[in-house]
Amino acid sequence: MGYKKYTVKPSRSFLDNDITYLPGVGPKRAELLAKELNITTFRDLLYFFPYKYIDKTKFYSISELSPELPYIQIKGTIRSYFFEGQGTRKRLNAVFTDETGSIRLVWFKGTKWISGNYPTGQEYTIFGKPSLFNGILNIVHPEVEATSKQTEKFGSTLQGQYSSTEKLKNHFITSKVILKMISNLLQHPEFNVQETLPNYLISKYNLLSLREALKAIHFPLNNSELERAVYRLKFEELFYIQLNLIKFKQNRSIKYKGLNFGTVGDNFNYFYYNNLPFPLTDAQKRVLKEIRRDLGSGKQMNRLLQGDVGSGKTVVALMSMLIAMDNGYQACLMAPTEILANQHYNTITKMLSGMAVKVKLLTGSSKRSLRKEIEESLSDSTLNILIGTHALLEDNIVFNNLGLVIIDEQHRFGVEQRAKLWRKNLSPPHVLVMTATPIPRTLAMTLYGDLDVSVLDEMPPGRKPIKTIHYFDSKMNLVFGFLREQIEMGRQIYVVYPLIKESEKMDYKDLEDGYDTFVRHFPHPKYCISIVHGQMPSSLKDESMRLFESGQAQILISTTVIEVGVDIPNASVIVIESAERFGLSQLHQLRGRVGRGADQSYCILVTSVKLSKEARERIDIMVETTDGFRIAETDLRMRGPGDIEGTMQSGIPFDLKISDLGRDGQIIEYVRNIAEEIINDDPLLDKEKNLTLSINLKRLFAKRRSLRNIS
Repeated sequence: MGYKKYTVKPSRSFLDNDITYLPGVGPKRAELLAKELNITTFRDLLYFFPYKYIDKTKFYSISELSPELPYIQIKGTIRSYFFEGQGTRKRLNAVFTDETGSIRLVWFKGTKWISGNYPTGQEYTIFGKPSLFNGILNIVHPEVEATSKQTEKFGSTLQGQYSSTEKLKNHFITSKVILKMISNLLQHPEFNVQETLPNYLISKYNLLSLREALKAIHFPLNNSELERAVYRLKFEELFYIQLNLIKFKQNRSIKYKGLNFGTVGDNFNYFYYNNLPFPLTDAQKRVLKEIRRDLGSGKQMNRLLQGDVGSGKTVVALMSMLIAMDNGYQACLMAPTEILANQHYNTITKMLSGMAVKVKLLTGSSKRSLRKEIEESLSDSTLNILIGTHALLEDNIVFNNLGLVIIDEQHRFGVEQRAKLWRKNLSPPHVLVMTATPIPRTLAMTLYGDLDVSVLDEMPPGRKPIKTIHYFDSKMNLVFGFLREQIEMGRQIYVVYPLIKESEKMDYKDLEDGYDTFVRHFPHPKYCISIVHGQMPSSLKDESMRLFESGQAQILISTTVIEVGVDIPNASVIVIESAERFGLSQLHQLRGRVGRGADQSYCILVTSVKLSKEARERIDIMVETTDGFRIAETDLRMRGPGDIEGTMQSGIPFDLKISDLGRDGQIIEYVRNIAEEIINDDPLLDKEKNLTLSINLKRLFAKRRSLRNIS
């Protein structure tokens, strides 16, 4: 076929060679594989695993077929071909029979090639999904193979099915063709794969060798061998992630001698005894002890603080900043939005009332005069605490002695942004990152495995659980009646929409139309309605929020800009329109805008009548529980980690090829314990038995190493 002869280059691994040179690929297919599947090397192809397997030993008779069946195999004969339809709908039909009946095979593309390569009167094996069209049973675009040419690759009875794309299929690169390419690779005379785990680990934990596992994942002899192959590959993938995190954490504690905050002084104590707005919960006391221990250890603190909405993270953050101030250092708190930064500033300045603590707020809309004042007071250390948004990262924001960095909703910042803030001091400051998004334990071990983790798992006393109610949008009159009752009782209402304007592509409620509807049902002057969304100028947003915060507006209509950072205890109801549009974590965050006072609060989820199975499950779990960690576990199970809040922000430098962070929790815990044992015994991985681990860590994580100084 004119493919270039392949020769292994001594300077590179066999698997690092260009996919172009694999028999059965060539330049055109290589270009398509690169664009569509990101497969550019032999290694990429070898690690492109099947998404499911078909038992190729099982055959159906045509009389057994029905549209309800999944993909099936049949044996029989193509009796004749004929065309139906016109233009783009023209299709090639084949009458396919066995001794029990007949079925149609249908092709819309490649019709000349099909009829030319599969002559009538011969026996074929057909693989595909039965369907019904105009009352006639058919299989559209089936896989066809002459029975006489069938061979069992490597003795495998299970055939892997590989993800393809429409563009690849249009160029006849189907799952079957990808399988053939992998077969060619495994049978290449120079095929070689270097073991990536030390022999002592393979032996101790009864693992397949890498070569055996890669062969079995593509061509398993049976289910038992497939399970062993999958386990070996998951073990390795998750093990190296944990090994990297634990090694980095260990080395960081050795390399960076943190600032020693040995004093808990006047500012902390005065606040605790005079300004604390409510008694600390046991969870807050426990977390503060953990933070105080870190700050006084002489090692740099890198701690993740998880706390459900309303659990009191801001108080913990403030008291940590007061410890920094008591030891002669400055502190800063960075938030992802102006609304959240403003909320932190207002809350913290209110709690510090009467204390000699200088706090400033810096955002993108801060005036030049304020910026100049902040720059001067930072340099002479008269500014103790700076709160702000991304504006804190600007080069002209220079601290004199930054001792503590706090990053709120940290998953919204990229690694480079966080690292830039972290470097604003000669000696590395202590770092506390916070999130109101509950993170399942196994996911936290992977995304934040190099941080110490604190959890605020207790709500302040006196708060009643939020009642969550689901209504279809046909029942909005009932909702309006309930909202009027709440307003008569002196309460305030949030109403959240997924869109600002009407969209032709998405059939969801939008804020502009919703505002008109609410104005009709809650007319001025009896009622006052504010609007907030991301496209408004900051001055208008601030005025709308001021009206609502002051109680002059009873209803705030917004998009998800109020997802975090808005704290108005008198707001007791949140209505989420087109709630099926939102993910579980976002619904939970939005619900956290209410329930901040002593009154009973409500979350009303409004959806269309037509709900998918997944949307129904999300709504049901929201109605059933307010437990953020249970919701996070459900969310992870339903949609997987995705980019949870960004794998590339978390220290995982590659896409997971086979593991599932939502379902492989037991393996994650298991390999983490193994990794900890290895690092405790050999922190630098320089013992001879661990050289394989050291080499592979460098290969896997080299691209990320420079950014891992901050988590």
